[in-house]
Order: sequence, then C-alpha cells, then structure tokens
Amino acid sequence: MMHKKWIGGVLLLLIGMFTSVLGAFIGINIGTDVSDLPSETDTVALLKAHQISHVRLYNADTHMLKALSNSGIEVMVGVTNEEILGIGQSPSTAAAWINKNVAAYLPSTNITAIAVGSEVLTSIPHAAPVLVSAMNSLHKALVASNLNYQVKVSTPQSMDVIPKPFPPSTAGFNLSWGPTIYQILQFIKNTNSYYMLNAYPYYGYTEGNGIFPLDYALFRPLPSVKQIVDPNTLFHYTSMFDAMVDATYYSIEAFNFSGISIVVTESGWPWFGGSNEPDANTGNAQTYTNNLIRRVLNDSGPPSQPKLPINTYIYELFNEDERPGPVSVKNWGVLFTNGSSVYPLSLSTSNQITGNSSGVFCVAKADADPDKLQDGFKLGLWARSS
Repeated sequence: MMHKKWIGGVLLLLIGMFTSVLGAFIGINIGTDVSDLPSETDTVALLKAHQISHVRLYNADTHMLKALSNSGIEVMVGVTNEEILGIGQSPSTAAAWINKNVAAYLPSTNITAIAVGSEVLTSIPHAAPVLVSAMNSLHKALVASNLNYQVKVSTPQSMDVIPKPFPPSTAGFNLSWGPTIYQILQFIKNTNSYYMLNAYPYYGYTEGNGIFPLDYALFRPLPSVKQIVDPNTLFHYTSMFDAMVDATYYSIEAFNFSGISIVVTESGWPWFGGSNEPDANTGNAQTYTNNLIRRVLNDSGPPSQPKLPINTYIYELFNEDERPGPVSVKNWGVLFTNGSSVYPLSLSTSNQITGNSSGVFCVAKADADPDKLQDGFKLGLWARSS
C-alpha cells in the first residue's frame, strides 16, 4: 500500500500543475511493463496528488479506467497493435470495442481520445492496409453512440515516417506510406481530430552522428555562431523538439492539408543507460523534462505555427523494467513505483515563460509560501513518504 503522507506540501514540485492557465497541457503516459506496478487506485492517487490533468493508456484496462472514474483526469485510451487487424476487418468488432472500452465508462471516466495502435506504419507495417479502416469503424461506432464530439480518434506515428526532417521546410512523409498517410490525414480533417506524433530528441541526437549539439536536444540556448536555422524560411530553431514538430507540420502541408493540429503523444529522455548509452543519465533527463514542461506551458507553437500550442504527453510515469531491449529502454520514468521522484523537477515562482529562457516551470498551490517551498526543495524533500 502506498504511503499517503507527504512532506511539507512539496509534492506539487515534482510535476506541478500540468495544465497551463493559457490552455496548453502536459500529460503523461502510463506503461505497464513494470514488475512492481502500484495498484490502479494508488496510481490515480499519485496522478491527482501531482495534479496531472491528462493521461494516456496504451490499452483499455478495465481496472485503470474504473480507478480514473470521477477523477476529472482526461484519458486517452489505446487500441493495442494486436487488436488493429480484427477491428480493421470487422465493423462489428469495432462497435463492440467502443461499447466495452469507452461507452461503458463514460461519463464518469473522462475519456476524450482513442489512440489506434502505436507507430503502426513502422512497427507493424502488415497492419497498415487496415489501419484507416479501423479508425473509421471506431469513429462510426462513436457516432452511433453519440460520442463522436467528445472522443477523438487518431493514431500515433513516429518521426521515422519522415525520412529527412531537417530542414523542416523541406520535410515530407515517406512516399512508400503516402497513400495510407493521406487517408489518415483525410480522416483527421473530416472528424476534426488531430495528428498524434511521438517525438524523441534523445534518438534524434544519439542517432544523428554528431550533426546536432546536445544542447539543442535539451532545449538549452545555443551560442549565436551555432544557431540552427532553416535556410529556406530563415526560422531559428531553439530546440530539436520544435524542429520535429515543425517538420511534421510541413509534411502535412506537403499533402495539401491545413488546419490539422499536432499533439505529441510521447516525448521524454531516459535517465539511465548501458555503457554504450552515455547520454542516458539523470542530468540530461532532468534537464530535458524540466525544459519540455516549460516549453509546452509557454502555450506557443513552433516557428511555422506560433499560435498552435504543442500539447504533449511525457514518456513516462514509471520505469518499465520488464521491457526488452537496451538498458535505456527500461528507464524513462519520472517516478519510482513507491511514489518518489527519479529526479527533481525545479520550481519557478513565475509563470511568465519565454521561448529562449533556460529556466523551468512548475506550479505549486496558489496559497503556498514560496520561501518554504524553495527551502523544502533545497533540502530534497520532494515526493517522499514518511
């Protein structure tokens, strides 16, 4: 059973209020490949304690959806990759999925989106031919239940569908996926949904053969002689994250679509890795996550779409120690399963955030004493049970 007592009210320092007063939000992904995963009730208690307003689930786990009931948290549920073929081939299967995993929990559980699969085009390409059919069938089932205005349907894709993301202005989708991506965009446009993007500057940096500096991946300011500029638009890119989002906007535009917004469904940085993964460390993870929060809650878009906020889900809540792969794959969480923080997120008492500031932003209670909060933070008394 998770401890309920937290020291000095500084629990809000960890992630803070994830909803900006201006409208942009930071959410969080909850993976379940965890050996000692807390109970669903304890997990929701953690979410509420840290005032996390949006979560993404990779499936439609009944226990988690019940635990989220009456929490007020907006929930994105997932159709697993294994379910796509069946749903894409059978409208009745799609209708049954909606009835079982969405309609049964509304309105008490605030489900607002369905993510159909995860990086389907690049991870399970054999399912690509039925991906849009699955999305259409799920949407029609929502319409039949009069839920289509509340629940949006989309499908998260990785940056790998854009083979040359820099410079952003010349970016375009891989043409081998062209027909499917066009259909996805047409569906998004027709249903007033949004494009779901998984954007990882960690991989952009580590797999970039030294093309871009680490500071650029971590949102740190670059010296004037190393500014990253798109030679065609002369836009300055202060972070790889912004460039990835803009590359996606330009790719969408290249297919003659406009008015489609992007939500980043995954972004984060691993805090521990193997001997061949030196950039996966707590310092970089803390810097990236702090600055990502600050960047998103700035409520502005990338250079080509400055008025469109980049709502983002951090990857991820807990370390998934049971995931196969390199050491870093298992260490993306911001919390340990006992509720303590993997690394501290810094406090700023000002919510005036500028695009090039290297400061970070979290929000504590409105009536909290700033001096006491700062003293508590300096002593390391964040998110610790007693």
